[in-house]
Amino acid sequence: MTRPPAADPWILRRPPNPDARLRLFCFPYAAGGASVFRTWQQSLPREVDVCPVQLPGRESRLREPAFDRLEPLVSTLAGALEPYTDLPFAFYGYSNGALVSFELARELRRRGARQAAHIFAAACPAPHLPDRDPPIHALPDEELIAEMRRLNGTPDEILRNEELMHLLIPLMRADAAIHETYVHREEEPLDVPITATGGVGDPKATREDMEAWSRHTRAEFKVRMLPGDHFFIHTAQALLLRDLAQDLHGVLGRLREPQRT
Repeated sequence: MTRPPAADPWILRRPPNPDARLRLFCFPYAAGGASVFRTWQQSLPREVDVCPVQLPGRESRLREPAFDRLEPLVSTLAGALEPYTDLPFAFYGYSNGALVSFELARELRRRGARQAAHIFAAACPAPHLPDRDPPIHALPDEELIAEMRRLNGTPDEILRNEELMHLLIPLMRADAAIHETYVHREEEPLDVPITATGGVGDPKATREDMEAWSRHTRAEFKVRMLPGDHFFIHTAQALLLRDLAQDLHGVLGRLREPQRT
């Protein structure tokens, strides 16, 4: 197995973590970038190496075309992140990122590769549930911007900035298409613990939507609900990181347990 490269466009640059025993790959919401997770390292256990995943089409990779379908993205990610699986790893996916995490875990299983130690799925209904919302990726620009404003995840000063929106709208379309063209295929549940976290005021991912993730694991499952709407990652971040740190201590504890034969 190869070692992680010194510089890699897929992972937000960060100082090496010599204490790392677990890598946490973090996948952002639609139109979000790896910088969403830039401060998380300081709030999580020192043995966890936070690895924010930078997808094409945003921030430092703005000039690259964004993926607009999940299958090729997941296939590419499975190869791109392989050098980082020299340590045990977990996935944290937020909204679109949760769907990416789930399908990436299934792709790794199909390849016979090392499996994640845990999946943290946030603000995303379970993958087998039908999408209740009408598709938005083909909407006219004005209607797409109105939908972004309704979701309350993009600052209004950005929504009013024509130059920024010229860059952001194609990315939003591509990320929305990933979700809206996704077709769930039945497979055996994962042998990976799943923690599903939702916002109590999020109409896009209710408690029932989050509880439905239990269908996709034969291992431990739990649900947490935090105050906030679809973007509680910002408004309830302190609580989110407190709970995540607690869960990661549990994952690290399992890694320390002797393997049964």
